Amino acid sequence: MGIIAICNHKRGEKFRYKEKKHETMLQFFQKVSLMIDKEAYLIERLSSHYIGDDAAVVGSMLYSMDAFFEDVHFKKEWMSVEQIGRKAMLVNLSDAIAMNAKPLYALVTLSLPEWISTQEIDRLSRSLEETAQEYGCEIIGGDTIGGDKLHLSITIISTTHTPLLRKGLQEGSLLAYTGTLGESKRDLEALFKGESIDKTSRFYQPTLRQAFISKAGRLLEAGMDISDGLFCDTNKLLASNHPLFGVELLSLIDAEVGESGEEYEMLIAFSPEMREQIEHIAKETQTPLTVFAKVSLKGKQFPCKSHHFKEKVS
Repeated sequence: MGIIAICNHKRGEKFRYKEKKHETMLQFFQKVSLMIDKEAYLIERLSSHYIGDDAAVVGSMLYSMDAFFEDVHFKKEWMSVEQIGRKAMLVNLSDAIAMNAKPLYALVTLSLPEWISTQEIDRLSRSLEETAQEYGCEIIGGDTIGGDKLHLSITIISTTHTPLLRKGLQEGSLLAYTGTLGESKRDLEALFKGESIDKTSRFYQPTLRQAFISKAGRLLEAGMDISDGLFCDTNKLLASNHPLFGVELLSLIDAEVGESGEEYEMLIAFSPEMREQIEHIAKETQTPLTVFAKVSLKGKQFPCKSHHFKEKVS
């Protein structure tokens, strides 16, 4: 997103925005709406049956990886090296937590540009380690190369005997999201305008719902973290289960909420019979929870424009 994508996703599902004189972010999004999505093209051609969730489940072990690149996901003018390290680690840990797994180990690859000092490298590595340790995760290796920009790629190795998958929806399942959505999109737009945002913004520091998922996981039918926005990710969840699944809305969702990407809140599904227990766990773990839709074969999917890895259609 280069500056950054409002809606971006896991495993490289990103787009690159290059600033041009007199070109606004809205104009750029309008232009790329006529392009095709290379990420989807690539995934469709991979044959592994492990592909399809926030992490690959191999026995009781889970493997996931995300990139966090300068001028693709952030501008160095927007974030301190501590904020860069913390967010890079958090968005990677989110994959494991979204699947009800315990993060164990991390492998970190860094591309270090000439502009970064040894003091900044110390601050960056300390931020990565401290953030990982908060979730019981240890950095055990990786790779370092020289480059023209600061790029990070992190692999998380985690474990669970009860993974929360995207598959499991039934007709009549309730859909809900945790937290309050919209802040990431709003603050990203402020950064594009050259404005400052609060240091506690979720754009800098997403909230991971580890306690809630750990306690509620056994009651859930399906789930995933919200990285592309509620609209796009709800469509993905539906498509993972049945090509004709849609939603019947139980509450209105405006675009500022539905299109806000990089939230890393949870999108979950459960049967109506489990609602009371799940809402009790949400209250117990101080997790805001909004039930917004019901899965239906007669329902509709949300409008969703992808902005990832695009090229012009010839």
